[in-house]
Amino acid sequence: MREILHIQGGQCGNQIGAKFWEVVCAEHGIDSTGKYQGDSDLQLERINVYYNEASCGRFVPRAVLMDLEPGTMDSIRSGPYGQIFRPDNFVFGQSGAGNNWAKGHYTEGAELIDSVLDVVRKEAENCDCLQGFQVCHSLGGGTGSGMGTLLISKIREEYPDRMMLTFSVFPSPKVSDTVVEPYNATLSVHQLVENADECMVLDNEALYDICFRTLKLTTPSFGDLNHLISATMSGVTCCLRFPGQLNSDLRKLAVNLIPFPRLHFFMEMFRRVSEQFTAMFRRKAFLHWYTGEGMDEMEFTEAESNMNDLVSEYQQYQDATAEEDDYYDEEEEEAQEM
Repeated sequence: MREILHIQGGQCGNQIGAKFWEVVCAEHGIDSTGKYQGDSDLQLERINVYYNEASCGRFVPRAVLMDLEPGTMDSIRSGPYGQIFRPDNFVFGQSGAGNNWAKGHYTEGAELIDSVLDVVRKEAENCDCLQGFQVCHSLGGGTGSGMGTLLISKIREEYPDRMMLTFSVFPSPKVSDTVVEPYNATLSVHQLVENADECMVLDNEALYDICFRTLKLTTPSFGDLNHLISATMSGVTCCLRFPGQLNSDLRKLAVNLIPFPRLHFFMEMFRRVSEQFTAMFRRKAFLHWYTGEGMDEMEFTEAESNMNDLVSEYQQYQDATAEEDDYYDEEEEEAQEM
């Protein structure tokens, strides 16, 4: 069976990951103890993609949960599906990353990363034929962005031929809880361009708009946003979890969705983050928090130019398609005149 290993990191990643597993369990007819209660063979046909079958017929999610503080882990454990996860797969520190990308990537996260990789290795070795990894994280905080991208690059080193899919929640100024979000997001994108094969970009601002305009919610909570994200993740992974003809594995999905290798982000919202990054970086605002953890200013400059290149690449292909459309319109008009 072509297995996928799910990894969730940081507060946001763990909360949307927990919600994702609730939805997937419901779709596959699995209750909160891991027992199958469904009524269709289709639910079980490709269940091994996301679950390990344990003794006495229980299904255990093939998931690794990591964080630099224990709070979110405790709330997942005490949640409705908390008992379904393998206890050894919870890996957490005590200090937290304090919304600092450098802490997650270079100091606190680097101390914990070997423990996470041990669990990842153990899960990967139990697979018959691992097709790839999916990572849930946010790009605005410290753990999901800093430690998440560190883990992705380490996995890339160890499993270079496996697919890497990420569900990355982008920060937005309308729903901002920290001032350094543009730094964290830009530094993360700099890593994701190199090390991820496909990034499903989830934008907090767009999610709020859906809640207001479509769902008519007056005061959407993070719970509402997470519910929306879990529905999206469930839809995207549906072709991997149930039998079908189209996009039946991660590589086929990538082949059909990614026109150019660097442009594997399924959304274009980078200009907004890039402008905020430049405004702060020009004044060297808040930079001491990062350099204090051993980072160099050069890394910021590289990340900024990589992000700007990405924006101009998207723009270039967008302009090219617009020109083609004009060209075909002119041809049609000439044909009609003749």
